This record gives sequence, structure tokens and C-alpha cells, in this order.
Amino acid sequence: MCISALEHLNVDVQTLEGRFRTDVLLSGSISGSLSFSEVGRIGQNFNDGVKWMPYCMKSNIKGKEDGHSKVPGPLFRHNGASLHMSSRISCIRLGPNLAPHVASDSPIVGNALFTTLGSETSGGSVYTISLVEPIDLGAGILNTWSRLEEITSFMCTLWTAEYDYNRHRAIIGTNQGGASVDLESGTRSWFLRCKSDVFAQQIVDSGNVVLCGLRNGEVVSVDFRKKRLLSSRFPEHRISYVSSDKRVGSSNQGGFKLAGNIYPSHTIKMPSSISCLASLKYDDQYFLASSVDGSIKLYDRRMLQRGAVQSYEGHVNSHTQIQLGVDPDERYVMSGGEDCKLRIWSIKSGELLLEDKFSNSVLTTVCYQSFKKFKAEEENQYTYNSSLGAWLGSYEGLFYMDWQ
Repeated sequence: MCISALEHLNVDVQTLEGRFRTDVLLSGSISGSLSFSEVGRIGQNFNDGVKWMPYCMKSNIKGKEDGHSKVPGPLFRHNGASLHMSSRISCIRLGPNLAPHVASDSPIVGNALFTTLGSETSGGSVYTISLVEPIDLGAGILNTWSRLEEITSFMCTLWTAEYDYNRHRAIIGTNQGGASVDLESGTRSWFLRCKSDVFAQQIVDSGNVVLCGLRNGEVVSVDFRKKRLLSSRFPEHRISYVSSDKRVGSSNQGGFKLAGNIYPSHTIKMPSSISCLASLKYDDQYFLASSVDGSIKLYDRRMLQRGAVQSYEGHVNSHTQIQLGVDPDERYVMSGGEDCKLRIWSIKSGELLLEDKFSNSVLTTVCYQSFKKFKAEEENQYTYNSSLGAWLGSYEGLFYMDWQ
């Protein structure tokens, strides 16, 4: 499976033997396949499916002692646990109570959100699937898929999405700008219009601000607190940006037009198309940004005019959309490269801590475990105790990595 989107869940699964809490991977492919894969024990009770062991890579991060580890268990996928959508799965995001450190009493707390990219004949769509009740990954998999709901569709390409936990809406990045979709009513509205594709987004400041990373290399900040009358048009801006690389030129040498409630002074310019944005949860004034020329930088939203506060050297990229992975404690940032190597840097110091090649294709997606340790089961030979672990996806399939 050529993986294009990936998330790790810890959910209740219903089997003939009863209900169990287990780990599940929800993955999307470039061919449009959406799949559930159970990690570890439960799949041993199913006969109608595929069972395999992912490749496990043990890291040797500088300053860390090497320890014993093994993959958390075999992956099992029932023959009906894949659903083919109309186009590539462009993004998967977890809703409240599925994502770490998020709590909510909304009726949609257990939803997962995903988007399709769109094709030459149709645009992309926004979907949710309810995981509040136990899911059946065996013979009753059709009952699980029946919970899938198409919220809305667009006549454009959907590149990325974020789940706004505070307002229970999806923030969508398209080839026409940025849009907001209410996940209960399906109502949608545009908050940014521009001629440059929105490749990456992050929701910061308790949902009041959305960072949008564009094809032309800009990262703009959109203010959601300003309400627009139905009869009014977006305010139009011509942005003079601050370059994140002195080679690009000074701020008076570049600019572009867009429409939306943006902060013109909170705009930066990277050397090439934005690949990924990742805000830090402990202090969302800081965010990581990568571009397809291989740049990875850390910014402080309070001091954007001064440029990046940290840079991460060694990344290899020229045209690929590659996801950044930040560990739950926000000490490390990892990324695959076009040289098929995985690299890990210290977020604080910028030091390259790990550089290793274990895949023959680019590692484009990454998701961390939603919790730090698995509870051991005496009868389960695959259980383990690890301080940190991550799943990585590429055209080859799935890899698992952990370190002490």
C-alpha cells in the first residue's frame, strides 16, 4: 500500500470473544483506499484477512543508551477492512477524545476526519467516521463502515485539513484558498482566497488564528475572530513578506495578493513551496515550517520579522510533500527525505541526532503513539515497554520505530 495519510488510535474493538481496548492504525493510500489495521492481539481471533509484521527500526539517538525493543505486534487487516474512495486520501485527522490531551463533551467527540484529494472529473470531499461505539474489524466490518458520513464536497482540490476541537469544524486547504466546514451541519465558508494552493495549515491561539502554508512559499496568519457580513467581500491585501532565507531577497523585493482577514505583518516567505507546518502544543507561539527545497525552520509568531529562531540542517527535498513528526514531549522533530533517509533533530538546539536509511522509498507520513507505554499482557509475546514510538508510511508500506 502506498500510504498517503496515517493516524494511530487506541479504541474499543468488538469481537466474538467480547470487547477489547486495542491499538489500531487508520491509513489512507494514494489510490484512495481507507483501511483499519489492528496492532497486536485481537486480530489473532480473525481468520479472514492478512497478517504481517512491519519492519521495526531501533534508533540510536545521540546521548541515549541503546535498549532492547521489538515491534508492538503483528498487524492484522480483515479482508473487508479497506474501503475504496473516489480519489487519493489526502489527510486524516483525529477528533476530540481520539487525539491525545483533548477532552470534550460534544456528541462528535469520537469522530475521525478525513479528506479526499479530488480527481480530474470531480473535486475532493470531507468525511467523518464515528468511533464512539466499539468498532468491529472482523466479519461485522460493514457495520463500522456504515458510520462513515460525507459532510460536504468541493469543486476543487483538497490538499490538507485540520480538526478545530474548540468549534468542531474542519479547516480545509485547497487550490483556491482556505475554507471552514461545520462538522455537524455541513455548512462551509471561505476564510482565505488566493491563487496559490494551501498545502499546509495549523490552528493556533485556541482556534482564533489559522496558519496557512502556500505553494508560493508564504506562510500567512488568518484571524478567525473577525466576522464578515454575508454581503461584504473579503478585505484584499498585497503582502510584502519577510524572507526566511537571505538568498531569496529582502522584504521589499516580493509580494502577492490575497483576500481574507489576515495579519500582513505576520507573514513569512520560505525559499520554496511549503511542505508542512507543525505548531508546538505547549506554546503555540512557536511553529515548525518546512519547504520542498529542504529547509526546516522554527519560528516565533511574536518575532516573525526577525526570521527563524532555529534551523535544522541536512534535510533532503526538492519537490515532495513530506510530513514533520514532533514527539509528544516536543523534544524532537523527525522527517523523511528524498534520499530515503530518516532524520531526527533536537527542536531546541537544532542538532542532528539521527540519520538512518531503512526504506527504499521516501518516508512521507508519520504518527506517534497516542500514549507512551503499552500495558503488558502475559499471554501476548508481542507486548513491549517503550518510552517513545512512531509509525512511518511510504510507498513501500508501514515501518515502526522506537527509541529509549
